[in-house]
Amino acid sequence: MTLAEFNNSVNDAARPAAGLNRALQALWWDVKGDWDRAHQAAQEDAGAAGAWAHAYLHRKEGDDSNAGYWYSRAGKPAASGPLDAERDAIAQALLASDA
Repeated sequence: MTLAEFNNSVNDAARPAAGLNRALQALWWDVKGDWDRAHQAAQEDAGAAGAWAHAYLHRKEGDDSNAGYWYSRAGKPAASGPLDAERDAIAQALLASDA
């Protein structure tokens, strides 16, 4: 799945595509506008990918301290750019690693 297909699927489906890992599902729900479902999906992924999505979600929420913790767990530097660009970068990286 490409990033464009991932983002377009938000408009075309009621649920994330089968086969997306929990971190990608978290980002999908975020694009869909459901932060709570996104957060739940991120929490269900105990790995680095889930931590990265979790960090982004807390940054979006405005909880920079909590986001910092999750960036550290993900082994990623804290982001500071536009949120949409960060979400797309995370999704792109995760989609590439799932390919």
